[in-house]
Amino acid sequence: MSLDKKNSINNILEESRIFPPSKKFAENSNIRSQKEFLSLKKQALNNPTKFWESFAKSEIDWFEPFQTVLDSDNAPFFKWFKEGKINITYNCLDRHIKKGLGAKTALIWEGEPGDSKKYTYEELLKEVCKAANALKSIGVKKGDLVCIYMPMIPEAMFAMLACARIGAPHSVVFGGFSSEALKDRLIDGNARFVITADGGFRKDKVIELKQAVDAAIESGADKVVEKVVVVQRTKKNISMVDDRDLWWHELLKDQKDQCEPEVMNSEDRLFILYTSGSTGKPKGVVHTIGGYNLWSHLTFKWIFDLKDDDIYWCTADVGWITGHSYIVYGPLSNGATTLMYEGVPRPSNLGAFWEIVQKYKVSIFYTAPTAIRAFMKSGREIPDKYNLESLRLLGTVGEPINPEAWIWYKDVIGKNKCPIVDTWWQTETGGVMISPLPGVVATKPGSATFPLPGIEVEIVDKNGDKVEENDGGYLIIKKPWPGMMRTIHGNSERYLESYWEYISFKGEKNVYFAGDGARIDEDGYIWIMGRVDDVISVSGHRLGTMEIESALVSHKSVAESAVVGKKDDLKGEVIVAFVSLEKDVNGSSELVEDLKKHVVHEIGIIAKPEKIIISDSLPKTRSGKIMRRILRSLAAGEEISGDISTLEDSSVLEKLKELS
Repeated sequence: MSLDKKNSINNILEESRIFPPSKKFAENSNIRSQKEFLSLKKQALNNPTKFWESFAKSEIDWFEPFQTVLDSDNAPFFKWFKEGKINITYNCLDRHIKKGLGAKTALIWEGEPGDSKKYTYEELLKEVCKAANALKSIGVKKGDLVCIYMPMIPEAMFAMLACARIGAPHSVVFGGFSSEALKDRLIDGNARFVITADGGFRKDKVIELKQAVDAAIESGADKVVEKVVVVQRTKKNISMVDDRDLWWHELLKDQKDQCEPEVMNSEDRLFILYTSGSTGKPKGVVHTIGGYNLWSHLTFKWIFDLKDDDIYWCTADVGWITGHSYIVYGPLSNGATTLMYEGVPRPSNLGAFWEIVQKYKVSIFYTAPTAIRAFMKSGREIPDKYNLESLRLLGTVGEPINPEAWIWYKDVIGKNKCPIVDTWWQTETGGVMISPLPGVVATKPGSATFPLPGIEVEIVDKNGDKVEENDGGYLIIKKPWPGMMRTIHGNSERYLESYWEYISFKGEKNVYFAGDGARIDEDGYIWIMGRVDDVISVSGHRLGTMEIESALVSHKSVAESAVVGKKDDLKGEVIVAFVSLEKDVNGSSELVEDLKKHVVHEIGIIAKPEKIIISDSLPKTRSGKIMRRILRSLAAGEEISGDISTLEDSSVLEKLKELS
């Protein structure tokens, strides 16, 4: 993407409306004054060690105290609170019960068909302990990686917490990923154990999860997987392999509901979560316990202005980092009531979200801009049918939100009384990095506003020089923070190359590059401009272009492919693929549909191209590199600009213009 001033100041980014917090909200918020907010920022800037030490001691319970706040000896492989002994499930469950909150509702769950359950903190702890004992009974030991491939049901949360309880890091794979994508993640992580379900409900259909696990194992993951535990959700007939597959309910039937939390090191792995990268192979982002616990806890507390009686709902899936940090660990560490929903709005129930808000009197609602744009498309008459008066705070996550959607969200859903926290962060950051604090910061539609206390952000050019006001540049984070990723699983070189060696900031080392472009306006507000590498963000889900291109080329008819993103009002971006075919293969509408199905099979439905353009050849430089800049312009219907002198065959452009 271009990061110059001309392209950074466009209609979307010229937003000038500003919305200060209401007096009523500010008076009752946890951080309620600009003075308090600036004081936190100043403390973090002047003495970061003392700042982080203070919160780590006051907000988190430790079995044994830490001595070192930040160890930078092997930077950028930073270590936080390294001598500390901890278990995140103790902070999420046991300590609240000891404080008398055992009877408080911890989890509200709503299934797509309408079934529902509630669990108090005491009941949740018992379920987690039974699951933890069950995992130990089949041989799961401290340090073993457990893959969780589940629908959005309570057992997904039980499984995550059970793994953390016994010191087994988890790798949650989104249930929408295909068997091929699952296989890659199982093999890369060396996951000996898989927890899945017979299926799940989504958009009035049954998602076949166990079949995908079987296919992943049969196609190569049998080298690593030893046991598969299956939750009975849909009760459809599935195949169960003797001596490998076990039913969850049978395994848990006689387990004790007490299990002491494993004493863990602060820097022990909590989970690996795979995120797409521009070089093809997904990256296994590693997060460790102590720093992640603190950052997910603090950010949830600050941003969502939590009150004792709040009903909080994040609409994400636990297969993504948002589900990890803001459905499970952040809310539970704060003693909140968190809601999980198995389904999504669908033609048979376009008002599904608002029905749940009304039913449970949800007060904090956190969703994606893609969902908001879909609500807009369906019309305000649908949410207007429901009582949404319980809402007091709205949030957005996953991608930048356009001002029109922001205003609609504020007006139609928030009834012009709810502040909106537009949050920017990544799988790699562990928690939110840039966001308004709702009782303090005046918001601008489409801007993530300011970095949180303790986070130092700069917008620079490729040489590391700070850019001018309103110029586009590269978003960097200058200092480490507790929730940061520790490495890429099994590939420390890629960790360095991807995040720490791309930008040279004034000669300084260990400056984190987020991979996003941004600008800062005349008031100091930060505007996220999108990815600067070849990663496409579809409905907030990051997909590597190389991964999709590899899937296309694996089809017998495809010789070469190039994938680009195209802006879309609903999804943020959609996928456009350009392919050239093998000799003697003719293009057809049937082949295009077959290629789309092939990508879905290889990666998952979220990677399905919106459009596939078949061409005799692709635009390349004389050195053989595909000029994706040209393809992006073609996909967007824009005039091709910039230098094309390195193009090997200019006649390719005319042919592609006709096809596009």
